[in-house]
Amino acid sequence: MNIQRKLELKFAGIVAMALVVGVISYPQVVSKIPPLYNAANKLKINLGLDLQGGIHLEYKADVSKVDSSKRADALQGAQDVIEKRINAFGVGEPLVQTKTPSTGDDYRVIVEIPGVKDIEQAKNQIKETPLLEFKEEGVDPQIQQMFDSTNAQAKQKATDLLDQIKKGANFEDLAKASSEDPGSKDKGGDLGFVKKGTFVPEFDKVLFEGNLTPGEVYPDLVESQFGWHIIKFVESRGEGDSLEVHGEHILLTKKTVDQYPQFKYTATGLTGKNLKSASVVFQSQGLGEPQISLRFDEEGTKLFADLTKKNLGKTIAILLDGNIISAPTVQSEITNGEAVITGKFTLQEAKTLAQNLNTGALPVPLTLISQQSIQASLGMESLKKSLIAGAIGLGAVIIFMLIFYRFLGLVASVALLIYTGIMITIFKMFGITLSLSGIAGFILSIGMAVDANVLIFERTKEEIRNGRTVANSLDEGFKRAWTSIRDGNISSLLTASILYLMGTGFVKGFAATLFIGVVVSMFTAVVVTRTMLKFIINDWIHERTWMVGVRKKDSSE
Repeated sequence: MNIQRKLELKFAGIVAMALVVGVISYPQVVSKIPPLYNAANKLKINLGLDLQGGIHLEYKADVSKVDSSKRADALQGAQDVIEKRINAFGVGEPLVQTKTPSTGDDYRVIVEIPGVKDIEQAKNQIKETPLLEFKEEGVDPQIQQMFDSTNAQAKQKATDLLDQIKKGANFEDLAKASSEDPGSKDKGGDLGFVKKGTFVPEFDKVLFEGNLTPGEVYPDLVESQFGWHIIKFVESRGEGDSLEVHGEHILLTKKTVDQYPQFKYTATGLTGKNLKSASVVFQSQGLGEPQISLRFDEEGTKLFADLTKKNLGKTIAILLDGNIISAPTVQSEITNGEAVITGKFTLQEAKTLAQNLNTGALPVPLTLISQQSIQASLGMESLKKSLIAGAIGLGAVIIFMLIFYRFLGLVASVALLIYTGIMITIFKMFGITLSLSGIAGFILSIGMAVDANVLIFERTKEEIRNGRTVANSLDEGFKRAWTSIRDGNISSLLTASILYLMGTGFVKGFAATLFIGVVVSMFTAVVVTRTMLKFIINDWIHERTWMVGVRKKDSSE
C-alpha cells in the first residue's frame, strides 16, 4: 500500500470518527432518522452534585471493634448497604465512596445524592441498620391473617359490584373503574371470542355450560385461583369444536403467600447479630464450586442446632433487609455452630453473598461529621454560566487561529471542534460524572488543545520564510515542534495525575477532565490536524503563502 493510499484511508477514518462523535455529542443533527436519534439520545452526560443539586454527607466509620484484617471488607459492606438504601430514592447516579487511611483509624464514607432535597430523610434512611434473618418454612399467623383480611375485602367488593349490576349499573363502566385484570380492564372487561379451555375451569364452566342468554350476567360470584369473577355472557358462535363464546368479566384478585416468597417463611429468632463471620470456601481443596461458610456465636450455635434439627429436608431462608438472598436445604443437624451454603455459585456471586452476610453480621457504626445541601437552582445557574464561558472560549480560540494562521487555523479549528466532540463522547460513553470543576478543566483544555498547533504553525511559518514549500514546511514544523509538544503535555499529565491522586472531591474532577483533555488534544493536534493538512495541502497553495499567514515578500527563495 503506497503512502497516498494510506493517507486517504487515514483521512476517511477521521471523517468517519467526526461523524460518529458529532451524532453522539449532538443527536439533534439526526433527529429525522428516529432509530439513530433514539440510540444517540439515550447517552447522557452525568451531572455532578454541584450542577444538579442534592445532598453531600460525610460519615466517620467506627471500626475499633472490627479486626484490622477485616476493616476494609466491613467498610465495603457499609458502602454496599448505603448504596442499596439510596437506590430506594430512585435517583440517578448516586455516589458512595469510602476512604481508608494509610495510618490511624479515620475511616470515612462519603455519600452524594443528586436531586434529593429532604436531607433528614436521607440521613435516616442511610443510618438504618441492615437486618439479617434466618427463617424456617411456614407462614407467620399474622401474615396469613393479613392475607385473609385483604382477600375478604376483595370478595366483599366483588359482592357489592355484583349487587350494583343486578340493580342496573353499567357493567362496562364498573369494569373500567374496578377490575384488576390489566388485559381487559380498559376494554370494559371485554374478553372477545374464545374457545373452551382458554380460561380456568371455573370460568369456562360458566361461559360454556351456564346456559346464559345474550347480555345476561351470571348471578353468583365465581371464585378461581386468581380471585373473584363477575361474568357476563355476550354471545356465542359456531358449534362443536368450533364453538366460541364472547364474554366479559370483572376480576378482584386474590392475594396468596405463593405470590410473595418472603412470606412463606417465619422468624426463628436467629439473626445477623448471632453470625460471627461468613467466608468463601471451596470443595475438593479449591477445585470444586465455591460455597459460603458460616460461623455463629454461642447463642447462635444453639439456635442453629435446634433450627436444623426440626427442619431436616426443608429449606431455611436467609433474608437481608427482607429480601431472600439464599434458601439452602438442611441436609443434617448442625451442632458445632458452623454451616455451609451450597449452590451453583460463581466466584463473584459467592463473594457478594459472603459480603452481604458479613454486612448484616458486622454493621459499622457511622457518625455524621459533615453535611451540605446544594440547591438545584444554584447548580443550573453554574452550569449555564460554565457553558457560556466554554462557548466564548471556543469561539475566541477559533477567531485567534483564523486571524494568525488563516487556512492552517481553519483546519486547526475543525480539529478543535472534533476534539470537543470527542470529549463530549467520552463523557457520555464512559458515564463520567461532570462537576463544575470538571467543566473548568474541560474549558482549560480547550485552550491547551491548540497549544501544539501554535507551536507547529509558528515553526511552519519560519520554514516557509526560509524558502521551503508549504508542504515541506509543515512536515518540518511537526517534526521540530514535537519534542516541545511532548514535554509540555507530559508535564501537564504529571500535574493532573498528582492532583488526582493527592486531591479530593472537586479537585479530582478537575484533574480527571484535564488529564483526558490533554491526551485527546495531543491526538487531535498530532494525528487529526496533521492528517487533514497533508491530505488537503498540495501544489495549489505554494504560490498562496498568504493563506498560511506568510507574505510572499517575507519568504526567501
